[in-house]
Amino acid sequence: MQEAILSVRELTEQLRKTLEGRFPFVWVRGEVTNLTRPNSGHVYFTLKDADAQLQCVWFRHMQRQTSQGFDPLTGEVFDSPRPSPLELLRNGLDVLCAGRITLYAPRGQYQLAVELMQPAGEGLLAQAFEASKRKLAALGYFNRERKRPLPHDPQRVALITSPTGAAIHDFMELASSRGSGARIRLFPALVQGAEAAPAIVRALQQANEQGWAQVIVLVRGGGSLEDLWAFNEEAVAEAVFESRLPVLAGIGHEVDVTLADMTADLRAATPSHAAQLLWPARAELFQLVDEAEAALVRAARRRLETAGQRLAQYESALRWFSPMRHQARLWEQLEGLHHRLQRAALQWVESVEARRDRLARALRTALSPARLDLLASRVDALAANMAAAMPRLLTAQQQRLDAAHQRLQTAEQEMLARSGRELDKLEFALSAANPLAPLKRGYALVRGADGGLLRSVAAAPVGSAISVRLADGSLAAVVSKVQPDAERSAASEVAQVAQKQGRKS
Repeated sequence: MQEAILSVRELTEQLRKTLEGRFPFVWVRGEVTNLTRPNSGHVYFTLKDADAQLQCVWFRHMQRQTSQGFDPLTGEVFDSPRPSPLELLRNGLDVLCAGRITLYAPRGQYQLAVELMQPAGEGLLAQAFEASKRKLAALGYFNRERKRPLPHDPQRVALITSPTGAAIHDFMELASSRGSGARIRLFPALVQGAEAAPAIVRALQQANEQGWAQVIVLVRGGGSLEDLWAFNEEAVAEAVFESRLPVLAGIGHEVDVTLADMTADLRAATPSHAAQLLWPARAELFQLVDEAEAALVRAARRRLETAGQRLAQYESALRWFSPMRHQARLWEQLEGLHHRLQRAALQWVESVEARRDRLARALRTALSPARLDLLASRVDALAANMAAAMPRLLTAQQQRLDAAHQRLQTAEQEMLARSGRELDKLEFALSAANPLAPLKRGYALVRGADGGLLRSVAAAPVGSAISVRLADGSLAAVVSKVQPDAERSAASEVAQVAQKQGRKS
């Protein structure tokens, strides 16, 4: 009986041999979760699907899938090196893992010792996240135009988070050292699990219904995609979208981005960062107060200096507008005007006398005997010059007149001769064109009964009346015989035939 009792180590060793013998090399597909990379270089993660989970370890000495130009599983050669699965490994990735099933004795759990890994696509949660992201983006949840600015240094803040989590401690620690003092009202809610999303929605609705806060802060610490999934529920994103108060979201770490983050009016990288975005550092506020105090002192000093200057101006103006000063100024002005009037009168009298003296001197100079003798001599010289120049001028004018008369007679004769020749040409042309001139040489003009000229015997049949015009009169006759010219008739017929052929062509 005692031989049948096994120690934990012995049983574990037998199970390990059984598992490793039964599953020496298997392929498993699942979604990566709980990924950790300690300093040892080993990689620990969990493969999961909808119904089960499998712990996996990828030891450092088995991580031989570095970036290279071919796929070690299929042998496919690439144009350029591809990143290794180790570099791409992250939570939410759907992967194919190959290795052996072994038993980890210290914990008594079986695990997959990974030897090969191939990405197979995004996990179910990641796919659901992308689908919801596309849906909400189409509805305008993420539009920048609808996002509202946060109030500066808010005094009333509604905080939605777990009262027992690390996020509230990080947030409150920063809040206690920043801003000018604010009241924070906690709306407790679950932040993980199946009941987390409805609890967050209720907390958002309560904060909006109370209307006490200036801003809503939604925070949670870091975690895996499953841990943060409540903030990827469409109901939570819809509650953030419909919030009347601006919402600041600080969920997870900087690399964690949820639908609530993208829908919120502003996203913080961490809960601590959310407090930094809400309130300025208190030292900065102290500095602003000091700067404001210094500016107030400078403004007061400038105001006092300005008031002193204005007071001095008013005192000077009051002294200037006193009745005694005004009367003294009037006497000064009167004396000044009196002196100016005297100087003006003296200057006018002096100018009149100077002008009279100039006119007298000019009159005496103009009517002096020497001046009159000079003008008389100049008149005599001009008369002598005119008497000497008149005969020469008349002779030259007469010569130019004779020359012009001679040229006019010559031009007149040439014009008459040219006109006579033109007249002779016109008379010759007129006599040549006279239709009655040939009658003097024995020709006659024959007209038919209608008065038209006869150019052919065909136009005057036998018995028709004709009139014959001679040089010295006219004759009336009747055609008794018609005798056509044979040669002219033939030529006429040929011409008519040629004319008809020309019209046909």
